[in-house]
Amino acid sequence: MVAAVPPPRPANAPRPRRRSGGWVWLALLAVVAVAALYLWAMLAWSYSSGERAGWVQKFSKKGWLCKTWEGEIALVTMPGTAQEKFLFTVWDDEVAKQVNAAMGKRVSLHYDEKVGLPGTCFGETRHWVSGVKTVEDIPLAPGIVVPVPPPAAAPQPQTAPAPK
Repeated sequence: MVAAVPPPRPANAPRPRRRSGGWVWLALLAVVAVAALYLWAMLAWSYSSGERAGWVQKFSKKGWLCKTWEGEIALVTMPGTAQEKFLFTVWDDEVAKQVNAAMGKRVSLHYDEKVGLPGTCFGETRHWVSGVKTVEDIPLAPGIVVPVPPPAAAPQPQTAPAPK
């Protein structure tokens, strides 16, 4: 069987159109991949990390679409001096429970500072708290500490002696 050969195309005939949208999809995919890689890198990398100690003043879950825990602690260096506020964001609900349980007590917050994240969907601040410790001693000045008494031990139930 002989294959049919198409007739030759006249010189002035228009060329058939090819689909040229493939490169648009490829470029769009490349932009999305670069944006995802950037967000992953900014979330995985910390500009700095450290500890801040003070008293939690405000703590609430905020946001229109992306809800995050936002708070502030008052940092007091010496009695009688103006306090400095430290604003922070908490992503983990377990850490948020610890912060809520420590309200009214002096706490030490471990944080990582994240920079380069777009918008407020990742939190209103750059400081992401990842750990909370309750601080027992209250330093008044270098070398002067007011000890906090240990919590009272629960009374042990008294048992009657066994009959002989």
